[in-house]
Amino acid sequence: MKNFFYKIFSNSKNLYSFQNNIKNLSLTTPVKKIFDVINSHSSESEIRYVGGCLRKILNNEKVDDIDLATNLNPIEVSEILKKNNINFYESGIEHGTITAIIDDHKFEITSLREDIFTDGRHAKVKFSKDWKKDAARRDFTINSIYADLDGNLFDPHNGKKDIEKGQVNFIGNPEKRIKEDYLRILRYLRFFLNYSKQDHKEEIIKVIKINLSGISIISKERLLDELKKLLKSNKLDKLSKDKFSIDLILLIFPELKNIKSVINSIKVKKDLFADLDFLFILFLMIIDETDNLEYFLYKYNISKKDQRRAYAINNFYNEKNGLKTLSEANLNKVLYYDSKQAVLDILYFKIIKTKKADKKLLSLLKLYKNKVRPSLPVGAGLLMTKYKIPEGRQLGSILKLIEEEWVRNNFEISEKQIDNIVKG
Repeated sequence: MKNFFYKIFSNSKNLYSFQNNIKNLSLTTPVKKIFDVINSHSSESEIRYVGGCLRKILNNEKVDDIDLATNLNPIEVSEILKKNNINFYESGIEHGTITAIIDDHKFEITSLREDIFTDGRHAKVKFSKDWKKDAARRDFTINSIYADLDGNLFDPHNGKKDIEKGQVNFIGNPEKRIKEDYLRILRYLRFFLNYSKQDHKEEIIKVIKINLSGISIISKERLLDELKKLLKSNKLDKLSKDKFSIDLILLIFPELKNIKSVINSIKVKKDLFADLDFLFILFLMIIDETDNLEYFLYKYNISKKDQRRAYAINNFYNEKNGLKTLSEANLNKVLYYDSKQAVLDILYFKIIKTKKADKKLLSLLKLYKNKVRPSLPVGAGLLMTKYKIPEGRQLGSILKLIEEEWVRNNFEISEKQIDNIVKG
């Protein structure tokens, strides 16, 4: 038997169900192939499920990604995958993470590690073969659970028990854990929302308040990524009764000025929010009649593509494009000049901001979900052939005038109108 220390919870509730759900991963994904090639590499090589997927199974959540841990170093992992014709890329090689790809499924494989040095933002690690040391360097007990292919548990910090009790506990000293990586303040909030059945411990509140300034050294990219995970939580409505968490989020992200009203909307329209992505929820919390949006987009270096999406909503409701009225004519213009996404965002924005359900808005939403962007029925070729207009500036000017008339006439234009424009 391999040299691996198991904690088998023979008396713990739902262990049988848990093991069945673990085994089911082998049936619904090709993960078994990775277990087979790693475990058969040598008499000492081992690989286990770790972290999120186990936490979600124990909490009866949908498993949407699978993380694995191994006692092999990343170079050995790469060689084994290459030898067995398994595609992979080095997603975080400096931290020991290789991402394997089989049949469109991605599996993050991370080597066991020990921290050599931490500064609140970065960690210098060395690779290890010690499962207990790897578990000890993790942040919360519920993230330090491992399982083999059959669902046998190695849980040195009783994370399974904490999930069942609804407790979010740091491993070891909370302040030491936070000072190792200040992002853990936000991670604590996220896990608290999803798993806690109890109030915040006074000790944790005090430690977070004392160390909150450390957030300033965390990169904007990491903060935004953690905020994304937090805002996509299906327990976001829980914030309405959690003043400490709301206040903490606003201290870290003061631009989320509308967070309280959005949380209240989620309580009433939870089904609607299931269809919304992180960016839209973020825009809901930020967009107002000030320059709040512009400041956030600049501060967090939001991509040009996502900026355009934000401004499509902002400009519509702040009358910067002279529209604002939710008529089909105006929405058709948004559809043509911006995108279908812009129209849907504008409608969702209004529906969520409206206290009562508006049947007209809901019918417009249904309409535009299936609507195709209109296409100008007149092209340069037709004008050159029928009206003998040569290629050049004149042709472009006439096409522009035709387009403007077509848009103004709700995307309809007659041959007579075209004749009149061409003839001047």
